[in-house]
Amino acid sequence: MSIDQPATRPANPRFSSGPCAKPPTFSLDKLSDAALGRSHRAAIGKAKLKAAIDGTREILRIPDDYRIGIVPASDTGAVEMAMWNLLGPRKVEMLAWESFGAGWVTDVVKQLKLDAEVKEAPYGEIVDLASVDTDNDVVFTWNGTTSGVRVPNGDWIRPDRQGLTICDATSAAFAQHLPRDKLDATTFSWQKVLGGEAAHGMLVLSPRAVERLESYAPPWPLPKIFRLTKGGKLIEGIFEGATINTPSMLAVEDYLLALDWAREVGGLEGLRERAYANLAVVQGFVAEHGWIGFLAADPATRSNTSVCLKFTDPRITDGAAFARAVAKRLEAEGVAFDIGAYRDAPPGLRIWCGATVETADVVALMPWIEWAFRSEIAALSAAA
Repeated sequence: MSIDQPATRPANPRFSSGPCAKPPTFSLDKLSDAALGRSHRAAIGKAKLKAAIDGTREILRIPDDYRIGIVPASDTGAVEMAMWNLLGPRKVEMLAWESFGAGWVTDVVKQLKLDAEVKEAPYGEIVDLASVDTDNDVVFTWNGTTSGVRVPNGDWIRPDRQGLTICDATSAAFAQHLPRDKLDATTFSWQKVLGGEAAHGMLVLSPRAVERLESYAPPWPLPKIFRLTKGGKLIEGIFEGATINTPSMLAVEDYLLALDWAREVGGLEGLRERAYANLAVVQGFVAEHGWIGFLAADPATRSNTSVCLKFTDPRITDGAAFARAVAKRLEAEGVAFDIGAYRDAPPGLRIWCGATVETADVVALMPWIEWAFRSEIAALSAAA
């Protein structure tokens, strides 16, 4: 049986959760001022990198006494740099409720070989945050990109804590409220909410984190690209644009362009409003259709960026195959690219709803999801 296709298609079918859609005003010719073929140590290169740091501070409202550095290897490099430099002198609590958080557990327990207390929750849920003792060092993701589950607030982090909080905020930064006074080492990449290019990470350090760096030397060796101190003092140049290794000046220009766009849409508030408007569209759709639901059942912990959905129709016997077939149909029609669930996550769809995605495109996508679902159900019935 043929199912009628919707009349309207998303103008931009890019709903990938990373790298994410470029800002709506993006065009390659706007990168013509990039410092290509120039050293990142030259005055022009230093100025561009400093502008990227200053713009990040401005949009995210990061206090002046916090350090912001551009580091190698995207968010992954930033998180590992923080863990390798900061962990060790205190007990560690590792919080995980999706694949990347589980990866940080592996690094700490199996690579650094620390005797950490591990608290885990299955996909769609979150650990009991009230049970976390922030007199310990705590490592966690703010927004689980692969589960669609986010930390609802920072109330569980004590203001008088003795430990450090290391927060992987890569799909939360620029889209959710991050209480800066509760976070000591915060990491993210350019490729998520602002739609920047991959390979570059950001590391934000509180004064407490800097104090730890300058008073503690890890017992394990640190490769060059991880080193944040020299002679017991912070390498300040890293946080002024003197990157540890050579950055892509084209990617830097692209990030500067994204920061300009963020200013145009109203800064942090405008970015958050755009993401929440996109989430609201999906919430309305799910509320009207009983065959689909959120992986994150609790609205308080539901992400407004990496929105993860699951099919709940009892006629579906192979959830993974069904979800793949739906995503394949949508891609074949050119209406949604890269929206299958993450490989380690439960089967379903993952729709990026960050600020660079236009709400009109999310609205246009919803009927196509219903079309693909009904088409696959019809195929199952025909094969039975």
